[in-house]
Amino acid sequence: MKIFIATKNKKKLIELDRILTPMGFEVLCERDFDTEFEDVEETGTTFEENALIKARAGLKNTGLISVADDSGICIDYLDGAPGIFSARYAGEPCDDIKNNEKLLSELKGVPFEKRTGKYVSSIACVFPDGREFTVRGECYGHIATEPKGDGGFGYDPLFIGETGYFSLITPEEKDRLSHRGKSLKLFKEELKKYL
Repeated sequence: MKIFIATKNKKKLIELDRILTPMGFEVLCERDFDTEFEDVEETGTTFEENALIKARAGLKNTGLISVADDSGICIDYLDGAPGIFSARYAGEPCDDIKNNEKLLSELKGVPFEKRTGKYVSSIACVFPDGREFTVRGECYGHIATEPKGDGGFGYDPLFIGETGYFSLITPEEKDRLSHRGKSLKLFKEELKKYL
């Protein structure tokens, strides 16, 4: 079964493909089409709303079942920021290093025990017949005082989960522990109800 992943984020696409292909899906992305799709304006106020906006645009562009992820990091000390603005926290264009530097500056002097937060991933799936659903995965941890490692992407060099820095764990371990890994497991179970 063909499924379109509505993302321009290459690292996110690799992560989604790594999990969806073994489930029996033929995963397609923008590069599989002859045209470049317009950027989607994420006007939602929640991860779920933004994931649906992107998935609906994917369906409109391809006519295929479309899946989109909206994810980010929510820091307790910052009242949930950067939240849905995680990818552009330090401004346009998106830049992981600058985002991490801004987060570190916002948390300067904050003791480790107060540097708690969570990664959130909301996955939306929309169907040509109008059905749609969302699922959410979360994982909790702390924000380090300095980055480590070069694995993963986004805030992974700062995020310390239950087994350590997300930038230092294997892709398989990340799939098991991460917000996106958890949301994809929920997505897999929910999708079975729609097929």
